Amino acid sequence: MENEVKEPAPKYNYISPEEYLEKERTAEYKNEYYHGQVLAMSGASLKHNIIDRNLLSNIGSFLKGKDCQVLPGNMRVSTPTHDTYMYPDALIVCGDPLLEDDKFDTLLNPVVIFEILSPSTRSIDKGRKFFFYQQIPSLKEYIMIDSLKRFIHIARKQSDNSWIMETITDEQSHITIVAINYTFSLDLIYEGTGL
Repeated sequence: MENEVKEPAPKYNYISPEEYLEKERTAEYKNEYYHGQVLAMSGASLKHNIIDRNLLSNIGSFLKGKDCQVLPGNMRVSTPTHDTYMYPDALIVCGDPLLEDDKFDTLLNPVVIFEILSPSTRSIDKGRKFFFYQQIPSLKEYIMIDSLKRFIHIARKQSDNSWIMETITDEQSHITIVAINYTFSLDLIYEGTGL
């Protein structure tokens, strides 16, 4: 065989957390960051947006005048090692919000995180994101709401730092967010979706 020229192997395009934040703060679209890799976020369906609106309005009304607040999906969260940055669909923070730096756009102490599952995000939300969310010390509940059927997965942190999963279906008809002692119906969550 004659001398054959081989193409160089593609290089992993690692960027540092600092580079990510600098670019993200001026980006036109949201991107998440996982150990040096930046992933663009996709848009959301109408049902996804309706569920998100329902969460924010119902939980927001319940929390009015209390020491907790619900925030929409533009609030970025980070793991304690600052090597992962994600945008939950909604979250609850109690007490004083702890922010990463003086830009006030990265929250460190969410108590409850919500992700609305769609066909394109389901495996990421239930896998990679859950893995990283578990690393946030303040997090007590991770609530995954299906956007195609009335079906909710709740992961709750136990006193030994293990996580127990609970599944809510239409038969149960209510969901309880233990961290804020709030119970509300699946009808309120899915109102306007046709589900």
